[in-house]
Amino acid sequence: MSYQQNLERVATRYLELRDTLSGMVDDPEKYQRFSREFAELTPVAEAIEELRLRQSEAGDLAEIIADPSTDSEMRSMAEEEFAALKVRLPALERDILIQLLPKDAADERSAILEVRPGTGGDEAALFASELFQMYQRYAQTHGWKFEVLEIAHSDIGGFREAVAEVNGRGVFARLKFESGVHRVQRVPKTETQGRIHTSTVTVAVLPEAEEVDIDIQDKDLRIDVFRSSGPGGQSVNTTDSAVRITHIPTGTVVSQQDEKSQHKNKAKALKILRARLFEAERSKLHEERAATRKGQVGTGDRSERIRTYNFPQGRVTDHRINLTLYKIDKVMSGEALDEILDALITQDQAERLAELS
Repeated sequence: MSYQQNLERVATRYLELRDTLSGMVDDPEKYQRFSREFAELTPVAEAIEELRLRQSEAGDLAEIIADPSTDSEMRSMAEEEFAALKVRLPALERDILIQLLPKDAADERSAILEVRPGTGGDEAALFASELFQMYQRYAQTHGWKFEVLEIAHSDIGGFREAVAEVNGRGVFARLKFESGVHRVQRVPKTETQGRIHTSTVTVAVLPEAEEVDIDIQDKDLRIDVFRSSGPGGQSVNTTDSAVRITHIPTGTVVSQQDEKSQHKNKAKALKILRARLFEAERSKLHEERAATRKGQVGTGDRSERIRTYNFPQGRVTDHRINLTLYKIDKVMSGEALDEILDALITQDQAERLAELS
C-alpha cells in the first residue's frame, strides 16, 4: 500500500468510526472497541487533515507567486509564507509516517519490572537497589502506579532480586528499552583503597499479560507452599504462606513470600509467571522477525551491555546510540531518564522509517 493510499485508508476509517459511534448506543461492548480504535486514529487523522490544509495553502500561494498580475508586495508575502510551508510540510509528513508505523501490540500495556545483580557481588546488589529506586522515582514523575511484588535483600542492604508491577498507559512503550545489562563503575563503599570497581545489574521489562494472552492450565502447574524466611534464613512467618509455582512445560519457576497470606502470594506469583511466559512467546516471535530486520534498537538480548553509569566522571552512556550525559545524579533520580529514552525511541523510529523507504 502506497503512502497516499495509507493516508486515504486512515481518513476514511476515521470518518466511518465517527459516524458509527454517533449512532451506536445499544451495544456497549462494540462501542468500547470502536471508541478505542477511534481514539487511536484521531491524532493521525487530525495530522492528515492539517497536512492537506497546508498542501492546499501551498498550492494557492504557488498560484499567487506565478500570477504576473500579482503586485510585488503581495508576491513577497506569498514567497515568505511558501518558504515556511516548504519546511513545515516534510515535518508534517514525517510525523504522520511515524504515527503510521506498525505498533508493538504491547506498547500500551503496564509492565513487570525485574532487577537483579549480575557480576560484582555486594556492590552489584547495592546498585540493583539504586536502579530499582530510580525506576520507582521515574514512575512517580509520570503518574504511574509502582507496586512492589517481591524484594529479596542482600546482607549489606542491597537487593538480590526486586520485582515490581508498573501500571499506567504506555508504560511498556517507554520502559522496554531498559531491558539489558546495566554496568556501574565506581568506588564501592566496601573498598578501603579507593579503587574503582565494575559491576553489572540485569534489568528485564515484561509487558503485563492478561488472562486471554496466556492460557495456563492447572495441570501444568506444580504449587509448593513453605514458610517465609527473612535475611539469613530466619523465619518471619509461622505458617506456610510462601508459594513456589513451577510451570512444568517450560520449567519456569516463580516464588513469592512478601505477603502473609498464601492466597495473595499465589496471586502475585501467577501474575509474574504469566508475564514471563507472555514475554517468552513475544521473544520467540521477535527472533523470527529479527532475521529479516537489521539495526533495530534493542535486540532484546539481555546479555548485551546497554548502558554504563560512571560515577567518578559523573556520566551515563547508552551504548546503543552512543549517547553520553554528564548528569548522573539527575538520571539516578529519574529526572533525566527521559532524555535517554526519548533518544532511543527517536532512533528506533528513524530506523523503522528507513526500512520502509
